Amino acid sequence: MKKYQLYNNVTGWVAFLISAVVYLLTIEPTASFWDCGEFITTSYKFEVGHPPGAPLFMIVGRIFTLFSGPSGAALMVNIMSALASAFTIMFLFWTITHLARKLVTDSNNLSTGQIIAIMASGFVGALAYTFSDTFWFSAVEGEVYASSSLMTAVVFWAILKWENVADEPHANRWLIFIAYIVGLSVGVHLLNLLAIPAIVFVYYFKKYEVTRKGILVALAVSFGLLGIIMYGIIPGVVILGSWFELLFVNGLGLPFHSGLMFYIAALIGGISYGIWFTLKKNMVIWNTILAGITVILIGYSSFALIIIRSSAQPPMDQNSPNNAFALLSYLNREQYGQRPLVYGQYYDSPLNPRERYKEGKAVYTQIDGKYKITHRQVVPNYDDKFNMLFPRMWSTMEDSHADDYREWGEIKGSRIQHLNEEGKTETIIKPTFVENMRFFFRYQVNHMYWRYFMWNFVGRQNDVQSHGSLINGNWISGINFIDEARLGDQQNLPKSLAGNKGRNTYYFLPLLLGLAGLFYQYYKGNEGKKGVWVVFLMFFMTGLAIVIYLNQYPHQPRERDYAYAGSFYAFAIWIGLGVLALAEGLKKFMPETVSAGIAGVLTLVLVPGIMAAENWDDHDRSGRYTARDFGANYLETCKPNAIIFTNGDNDTFPLWYNQEVEGVRTDTRVCNLSYLQTDWYIDQMRRKAYNSEPVPVSMTPEKYRQGSRDIIYLLDNPRISRPTIGSKEAINFVVDDNPATKLQQADNAAYIPKKILSFKIDKEAVIRNKVVRPEDYDKIVDTMFIDLRDRNYISKDELVILDMLATNNWERPIYWAITVGRDKYLNLNDYFQLEGFAYRLVPIKAQSQPDRLAFGSVASDIMYDNMMNKFKWGNINDPNIYVDENNARMMTNVTNSFNRLSGQLIAEGKMDSAIAVIDRCYELNPTYVSAPGYFTIELAGNYFKAGAVEKGKKALEDLNNWFNDDLSYYVSLDRKFVMSKSIQEEIQRTLFFLQLIQRTAQTNGQDEIAKKAEAAMQQGLSKLNM
Repeated sequence: MKKYQLYNNVTGWVAFLISAVVYLLTIEPTASFWDCGEFITTSYKFEVGHPPGAPLFMIVGRIFTLFSGPSGAALMVNIMSALASAFTIMFLFWTITHLARKLVTDSNNLSTGQIIAIMASGFVGALAYTFSDTFWFSAVEGEVYASSSLMTAVVFWAILKWENVADEPHANRWLIFIAYIVGLSVGVHLLNLLAIPAIVFVYYFKKYEVTRKGILVALAVSFGLLGIIMYGIIPGVVILGSWFELLFVNGLGLPFHSGLMFYIAALIGGISYGIWFTLKKNMVIWNTILAGITVILIGYSSFALIIIRSSAQPPMDQNSPNNAFALLSYLNREQYGQRPLVYGQYYDSPLNPRERYKEGKAVYTQIDGKYKITHRQVVPNYDDKFNMLFPRMWSTMEDSHADDYREWGEIKGSRIQHLNEEGKTETIIKPTFVENMRFFFRYQVNHMYWRYFMWNFVGRQNDVQSHGSLINGNWISGINFIDEARLGDQQNLPKSLAGNKGRNTYYFLPLLLGLAGLFYQYYKGNEGKKGVWVVFLMFFMTGLAIVIYLNQYPHQPRERDYAYAGSFYAFAIWIGLGVLALAEGLKKFMPETVSAGIAGVLTLVLVPGIMAAENWDDHDRSGRYTARDFGANYLETCKPNAIIFTNGDNDTFPLWYNQEVEGVRTDTRVCNLSYLQTDWYIDQMRRKAYNSEPVPVSMTPEKYRQGSRDIIYLLDNPRISRPTIGSKEAINFVVDDNPATKLQQADNAAYIPKKILSFKIDKEAVIRNKVVRPEDYDKIVDTMFIDLRDRNYISKDELVILDMLATNNWERPIYWAITVGRDKYLNLNDYFQLEGFAYRLVPIKAQSQPDRLAFGSVASDIMYDNMMNKFKWGNINDPNIYVDENNARMMTNVTNSFNRLSGQLIAEGKMDSAIAVIDRCYELNPTYVSAPGYFTIELAGNYFKAGAVEKGKKALEDLNNWFNDDLSYYVSLDRKFVMSKSIQEEIQRTLFFLQLIQRTAQTNGQDEIAKKAEAAMQQGLSKLNM
């Protein structure tokens, strides 16, 4: 037994070392895109990130950053993730060997062959998970999922350790330890809680005789515990605290936080007394329960950091959870809205015409030493005729969602007559329950779970996000006849598809080994069946149960495989047990020791070996600095003391990281338009942050408080004869509380009485603040017009922008990031001036070309200096650096910027500079970085305009070959694939590009290239029509 323990411990640490080395070699050296920049920032300075927060992650991350300066902080947080992932692998190894040993023998005497088989089982399963696609992705960046996985692995391992000593004195200490880790995990991510059902079943199988009734009771208890923690303890503790706070502050007139402090003291005192009393009375079960609740609360107490830091008003303070009421909203993730789970509406459900909305939760605000109700949330009240059980197609957030629902669910529906609020009868098509379930299985289960599962254990087509396309994001195996039947020819792929580093194939080997392990475990007697139950619960709860709970809508902004890492962890256990199955099968033909060794070596090479070889190139982020450098480029585009509007994660978090961690351009205020619709964020914008003065907003807090002026209607009031209203006059009209300035027919909503706003230009202020260059003084307009006739209302963020423009008077430069959608331009795009990674608002009107994504004018001298001299590019064009889809998308915007700059330089007669710009773009964005497209073709045309005929000719020939290659592949597919929606879209897109190449060639006298492009199109069309 001691010999086994020694081997088990040593091999577990070897698994840790291997995975740690792999992850440390492949971690990104700085912040990544998406949430990583935000999490690194919150760790470095204890700032408040997005709901529901990750305070424990912040605390541990801060400890790691203490070992480095600002420039190395991101690397240290990434190292934390890498080490957490490596420890996860170690605990996975010990989990597998525990389960494997129970299948091999029930005695303490193990033969050498059995020890080898068990060690090989743990090692292969652990390394398979080490090199799995999803887990490796999270292991090399500063996100919460690596730390969350570690906690899940620890609690699962700990319940198995308890199982070994369950009948010994003080065994319950393991249960208390598990409860503590569960409490701590809430401060990282709630995914850890989904291991609770598996933990309950380990306890049940150990302590009770297994019966059908017992299993049902255990299931009920496990889900009950999960519900108590998720919906009882986590929000309940704060809810009770808010009641005490309300009583003490509003009822007794005491200061803010006094009720909360009394409640915390009373809670500590009550629990302490309960533990003492149950110990004194020898009430073991109740003592264990109280001790478990206590350590959960101790772990959960990390959220005190959120209130403490929010009260300090740091620059990043999302949702401002500085009191019990705000913290409760923060924990409940209320800013993300609600989705129906058991019963509710579908995407086209009308509101009840008798009562369209119901009053929801009260919103409390700290005013004059009291908590006052300043708003009540509004809850849509859908007509019950259009509600359904288990609604899966519910989202109305974007118009495209309805189209996606119809496509995935093949909606025909049933026609229902509905009397609307105008008293008119209309016919509405309601999806049937069968269609609802069709969407559930096709999209939510198959596309958003099983596809990810197959990525990890069969293979992945490429790293391009899939919305159902045949050519992007599917699973593949590497076995041609299987892949060809599903996706078409996979042997003659064009360069655009074959060259993707995310294309990985494992030939079903991990999946088959895992299935072998599952069946082997099941058929190994009662202990095996118990083990299958436990692992399956882990597999289901961290996989399909999440699918049901999330109820995801179509067209997610990114792939979501990281949410199901726990499920893939469970399957890796079965992969490990598959080694035992193979060893036992080989034992019939050779000695036990030899069979165990062969099984171990063979599976080690064929499963984790192949996975490592296939996945290395697209998981190695070493040397990639793109997110950091691109974030800095946005900031460096701006003139001193500027305001830059951003909109999403990838054009906001990298900027925050640069400012908060590395101290880059702290004079510039980053203003996220998604957050600018909230009162707490406007409050923060009105405070100074580092070297950035408060943004110029004239409205006082009560004017933009939640529930007030969330929507501003736009009307052409016939009583106002003039065609426009001044922007400052419009703001004053909106904030005026006089009932005459409100729409009584719309619950006294605010409105602007004209749809065209005028903004008289103070030319002296423009010149004094160097808003425009001296050579453009004569282009300054007398009045800017904001034409809003294409809309009926504006949102709060747009109102704030109008207020800024009216108040600022050109004192501070104002920019829109190039990644902000045109729907957030407020129709100001004709007054934009492109200077790099952002458009500056200037009082010069240019003619925009929205169809070419060409807005406003180009300041060629400023932009040339930025793009060619100042900006850094994060090694994006290094062929050894992995460029994923997020980076490739960014380069599409960058290519457009280079294209516009080169076009402007040509217009100014600066041909040498234009050629240099085009050269630089092709250098930074070769085809292995991002596939060519519209702007790449325009750049080739600009070579000719600048006089670089040979360069233009080569560029056009290369582009023609590229798109001809694509088209030839698409039309060569079987008819059933060619006629699919996704391939038809690709064919049309490719034909458009070939046509554009033909026109560009003809315009510039390149008849031979034009003929080749024409021939390619004709050949493609002829094959298409065969």
